Amino acid sequence: MLRGFTTVTFFADDMASARAWYTEVFEAEPYFVRDAGPEHAYLEWRAGDYQHEFGVLNSRFAPHQPAGRPSGAIIYWAVDDVEAAYRRLLDLGATTHDKPTERGPGFITASVTDPFGNILGVMYNQHYLEVLASPGS
Repeated sequence: MLRGFTTVTFFADDMASARAWYTEVFEAEPYFVRDAGPEHAYLEWRAGDYQHEFGVLNSRFAPHQPAGRPSGAIIYWAVDDVEAAYRRLLDLGATTHDKPTERGPGFITASVTDPFGNILGVMYNQHYLEVLASPGS
C-alpha cells in the first residue's frame, strides 16, 4: 500500500551552486549533507507544512539523467500566491517552464526550470487547503 511521498530528489552537476540556490529557495540550510570526497554527493532539506524531504543528488551518481535539458517529474509545491512564488523563483535565477495558469476554479499552477535543469512547480490547490484544514491533519 502506498502511504505517501517521502523524498523528492532532483539532480545537479554543480552541488555547491545547488546548495546555495536551494538554501535561498527554502530560506534554510540543508539538514542532511552526504559528502563524497571534496564535493557533496547529496543534500536534503525539510520543507512545507508536513516537513517533506527535498533532496538534490550529484548528477555524477545518476548517469541516466539527460544532459542539458529539464528532466524528471514535476513536483508541485503548495503556495498561497502562485504569481509571487513564480516571480521569486525567476528572480533567484530559474527560467520559465510554464507561466502561471488557472487550471480550473481553485487550481493555479506554474513551473520553472532551476539552474540545474530540474523542473520545479508551484500550485495553489484548493484540495490541499481542504486536507490541511480537516481534523486529524
